[in-house]
Amino acid sequence: MGSSCIYSSAHIGLDSIRVSVEADISAGLPKFTIVGLPDTAISESRERIRSAIKNSGFSFPRTRVTVNLAPADIKKQGPVYDLPIALSILMASGVISNTTQLQQTAFLGELSLEGEVRPVHGSLLAATMCQEYGLKYLVVAKNNCAEASIVKSVAIIPGTCLIEIVSWIKANSDPEIYCPNRKKQTKQNFLIDFSDIKGQEHVKRALTIAASGNHNVLMVGPPGSGKTMLAKAFPSILPSLTFEESLETTKIYSLAGLLSKTSLIKTRPFRHPHHTSSSTALIGG
Repeated sequence: MGSSCIYSSAHIGLDSIRVSVEADISAGLPKFTIVGLPDTAISESRERIRSAIKNSGFSFPRTRVTVNLAPADIKKQGPVYDLPIALSILMASGVISNTTQLQQTAFLGELSLEGEVRPVHGSLLAATMCQEYGLKYLVVAKNNCAEASIVKSVAIIPGTCLIEIVSWIKANSDPEIYCPNRKKQTKQNFLIDFSDIKGQEHVKRALTIAASGNHNVLMVGPPGSGKTMLAKAFPSILPSLTFEESLETTKIYSLAGLLSKTSLIKTRPFRHPHHTSSSTALIGG
């Protein structure tokens, strides 16, 4: 019988806060309860966590298990807490100890029934949370390491499965740190370069002013007048993203699950919807 605490992360818009995943094992009939404003995905994670622990060679407590996601006044969403909940239960069971290294680590990841760590959305935001709260390590799935490594002050540890992570915690040794492949930035390639367009000087001047002032543009004209071509060439004259803008853009893609294996997004976002698009299609509804 005992209690434990493992750190994870919760997303609020483009910000992230630290979540303490607390587990308590007490006497009573077998029951597994998760509290702290969990959504349906977290509530359903009980069976995944139970199977992952058993299939990893550990015993799930046959008593009353209560898991609290603190702070309790903030809604928790997604399967990102599978890994920290499993580790918190194992710590409360006495399988692992609360080492100094563990107190400086946050965990993020979904667990399969066999105990494998699967990628989740928002690992970049979790890394920024670690930086803000002074945590040194972040354990995520291998496919999440590239985006999380954008925050250079936090060491990213690739987690393959629950057994591997428990073995590392028990050994209390230096973990295997993910080393990103920092390729030299190359020149951006655009479908159409703005300088290749001949004529249409008045339209090109209007687009240049719009690019420099971040204005929206409505292009009207008969078919074949060059509207689509000018729209495709427009990104080539947009100013480069600052690091702060690039980080914010990457966070949005990370939360949406649209981030590819390339880490930091350095191309300024640009959309050219058709003039017949409804307001719902433009901004959502």
